[in-house]
Formats: sequence, structure tokens, C-alpha cells
Amino acid sequence: MCGIAGIYHVDGNSPDLAGVEAMTRVLAPRGPDASGILARDRIAFGHRRLKVIDLTDHAQQPMSDPELGLDLVFNGCIYNYPELREALQGLGYRFFSTGDTEVVLKALHAWGPQAVERFNGMFAFAAYERDSGRLLLARDRLGIKPLYVARSEGRIAFASTLPALLAAGGVDTEIDPVALNHYMSFHAVVPAPRTILNGVRKLPPATLRTYGPDGTEESRTYWQLRVGAGEDDRNIGEDEWRERLLESLRSAVRRRMVSDVPVGVLLSGGVDSSLIVGLLAEQGQVGLNTFSVGFEAVGDEEGDEFRYSDLIAETFGTAHHKIRVPTSVLLEHLPATIAAMSEPMVSHDNVGFYLLAQEVSRHLKVVQSGQGADEVFGGYHWYPPMLESTSPVEDYLAAFADRDFAEYREVISSRWVKEDYAREFVESRFGSGTADTAVDKALHVDTTVMLVDDPVKRVDNMTMAWGLEARVPFLDHELVELAGRIPASLKVREGGKYILKEAARQVIPAEVIDRPKGYFPVPELKYIRGPVYDYVRDTLDSSRARNRGIFDRAWTERLLDAPDDHITPLQGSKLWQVALLELWLQTNEI
Repeated sequence: MCGIAGIYHVDGNSPDLAGVEAMTRVLAPRGPDASGILARDRIAFGHRRLKVIDLTDHAQQPMSDPELGLDLVFNGCIYNYPELREALQGLGYRFFSTGDTEVVLKALHAWGPQAVERFNGMFAFAAYERDSGRLLLARDRLGIKPLYVARSEGRIAFASTLPALLAAGGVDTEIDPVALNHYMSFHAVVPAPRTILNGVRKLPPATLRTYGPDGTEESRTYWQLRVGAGEDDRNIGEDEWRERLLESLRSAVRRRMVSDVPVGVLLSGGVDSSLIVGLLAEQGQVGLNTFSVGFEAVGDEEGDEFRYSDLIAETFGTAHHKIRVPTSVLLEHLPATIAAMSEPMVSHDNVGFYLLAQEVSRHLKVVQSGQGADEVFGGYHWYPPMLESTSPVEDYLAAFADRDFAEYREVISSRWVKEDYAREFVESRFGSGTADTAVDKALHVDTTVMLVDDPVKRVDNMTMAWGLEARVPFLDHELVELAGRIPASLKVREGGKYILKEAARQVIPAEVIDRPKGYFPVPELKYIRGPVYDYVRDTLDSSRARNRGIFDRAWTERLLDAPDDHITPLQGSKLWQVALLELWLQTNEI
């Protein structure tokens, strides 16, 4: 787990060492254990390392193999690297390290770019072929590891975070009106390849991209998820689906224990993280470190779920750590949380993950997390009604969208208002043919888009801000493929995640399974008042915000006058959504 960066010149100029060094400095929190710079021909690579597998300097990056003519910077973890290493040794390859980075390098030589199809893991990497002068970029199937690209005249820059790209300079920082429409419509989700800035794009998940020395660019999608039961699946009964699911999840959890350092669990107290703990205990893990975070209540809304995480910790005998965050501390850490965001992310629990990761990093370098189960197994409230939906796009937008286009036109200054790009995106994805029924279409778009650019990005950004690697077994691509085949009725029955809950009953207490659905509560960012309110008002009243002029001032004043009256369907604060974008832009000196 690391941070990667690089600048590839297609104009004949020498490698930009200064730019890469600047990006690498920004990436330091992602890899506090070591750093490296490589310059060759038209490429400069930068790397920050978090030592998790092969703790020696043999696994240092950037990694080069002179015999093979390849240079590599790699971020992530290939969980099946021991099997791939054995296969490569059978082909005659010799290894100088014991980690997964060298396996990636040699796999690319042995099998070409399609080697990524053999990888089970999370990854983003860049590889330079010395003989051809080509640059290859790649990202894992579900976009767990990020990779941002900024192309300008004569060069292509890439990095694990957007702020790192800004450090190298030469980036168009104008607001992208298409991305702005997405941000304000979909809980701050901006689907790849766009970002909020005109000059920065995200490499989409499951993408291989090659740049030639003349600047030519070719991209290929190497994996696509299909959601919906196939013909052979229709004869499989509920009991068999449950057993298949549980066995696949056991494998996913077991794979994510590969490490040369201890692995813990982020334990929210929900079904998903509790099931991970139970499966690890089932596999013989003893003395497992688990971590939970809670906040002060606001009114009748609780700020923690400790009673459930305590129950799991007691049941399985974990070494449990509870972090209690008073409001004063929350406000103190909001600026640093925003600085850790590669893109503006409005979810209240960003600061929770940030503070949780800070505490966890004092004990461990690697944890497993339950992110992804709701999208993959149908855990959200909008899925059950869509089983019988005759207007899937309308029903989906009614549940998920923060506002319709009519309100958007009121909110945003006219210079930024173009078209209802967010709606067009949903219509396009629902009509793509990657799923059949309305609920399957919603599950598909949430798994491949919304999940990637909200919860998954949040976990990566907030944990890596403290040099902490988070692994997500519910996004094991084999498990996700299996889940896609399970009939929707078995996923969304009884309020959602039915088949997962039934599998969980074999492992964890029913009290955790049958509880009301929870979330990562941070009430102070939903009901904005006190010091947080002052912080928000000062930001929106600043000369920089007024001069930028993204938001209609009269509408902003209405938000400030009554923030509790403006809550999105997903229970987010519209005031916080507006303030967060401005705070992120100011933090990054845009």
C-alpha cells in the first residue's frame, strides 16, 4: 500500500524530476516508511512506501528489472501473489524479492497487460517499457485504489491523489460544469473519468491505458460486472446460494490476511464488519485487534453504536479499542480531514474514518473493513421498492438524488448551469444492458459507480492519510460476481441484504443481525450548529467564496438561516454539501 506518481513526456523533453518530487512529498502520508524516485528516458516515477509485504529494501520502489526492460510503481496488494509467483517461477523467472510488486512486474512481462486479469486484489500501477517507450496505467476491477491523470501539452502526469497532481503544476483548475452537476445531485459522487476540475481525470476502474511516445492513447476495459441471474442460476435454491455466498466470503476474508504485519478490523457493530470478525475467529484468529468510533449525540440522534461492537468484541474475544470523539475535537480535525480528500466528499463519516484511522495507525498498518456490502447485497432502502418498479430511473432518482434539476438551477449561478448531466448519466447506465430488472440496474450502478466514488474512496483517503491500509473483502471481485448472479429477491427481501444476513446467522449473534439498520453517525455534520455552524458561515461569507460565485447567494442565505430544514433524501445536510465544496477548493488553493 503506497502512493505513486509520475510524469511522462511526449514532447521530447527530459524527465521532470522536480514535478515528481513535489508530488511524492504530498503523497508522504500514504507511504511513511520509505520513498524513491526514478528518472529514465521520457519518464520520471515517484513512490512512497508503506511496508506491509516483504519488509526489506528488496521490495523498494520504483522497481526496475534491467533484464526485462521494465520499470514499475505499484499501489495496492495482490492477494494471490504467492500462486502467481509460483506460476512465474515455473516459466523460468527468477525473483530478488518476496513481495507482490515484483510479481506484478514479472507478470506483465510474461503475460502482457492482460496479466491484470489474473490479479485478485486492489491495485493501481504504472509500468514503463524501455524498448517501446510506452507507458501502461492500470486500475483494479472495482476501483478500490485510485489513480488520477492530468494531461497537458507535451506531458501526462499521474498520481494516487488529486492534490499531488496540483503540486506538480500545469493543471487546469477551472470547475467542470458536468462534474458540478453530479456533485450537487449524487451525494458528491462524480463518476469516472471526471473530477470537479477540468484538468484532472480519473482512470476508470477495470481500465488498462497505454500511452505511446508520440502521445497516442488507447484504453481497454478488461472486466465488466453483470448483475442478474443467468439461465443456469434459476434452479439454485436459497440454501445453496447461502452456502456459496458464505464460502466465497470466507475465501475473500482469508485472502486479505496475507501480510508480513498484523491485520485488524474496523468494527462498526453492523452486520458486515461483525461478520468479518466472526469469520476470522472461525479461521483461528486469536487476539484480533478491533476498532470502533463514536460521537456525541445531537438531540435524540445517537452518535455511536458501541453496544453492538461491544457485543461482537465480547463474543469473539477481540482486543477492542473504542474511540470517543467530542464535538470540540471533531471541529479541530475537520480541516485536516478535508485536506486528506482527493475530491470533495460530503459524507459525514469522513471525519469519523479520519480519526479512527489515526488511532488505528498507532497499533497496526493493515485492517479489514466491511465497506461495499450494502451496494453488492442490496442493503439500502431504495432497493426493495424497485422490485416492482415501472419507472426505474424516476424511482432511483427520487431515493438517491440530493435535488432535482429545477432546484439545481436555483442553487447554482447561471454561468455553471448547462444540462441535467446527472439524470442523463443514470438514464444511460440504466439502459446499458448490464442488468435486466429495475433493481438489478440500481445494484449495478451503485456497485460500479456510486460505491467507487463515495464509500470506497472515503475509506482509501481517510485511512491512507495515516499510512493505514484498508482491505475490503466484500469487494473481492469473485464474491461480487457471485452476488451479481443471486436473484434480486433474495438480496432485497425483508428490508435488504436478506441472503447475506441468513449466511451471517451461522457465524455471528442474531442480535446484531436483526438490529435496525445503522450507519456511521456524525450528527454534528447533519444538524449544523454551534462552532461547526460558525466555521461553515465564515467559509461561505469569505471573499474567496463570494468571488468564486458558484452558488446563488440568496439560496445560500436560506440554508444558513435554517440548516435543519434542508436535508437530502440520504439524510445529508445541503448546507454542509455547499460548504464542503468551497472548503475543499480553498484548502487546495484553487
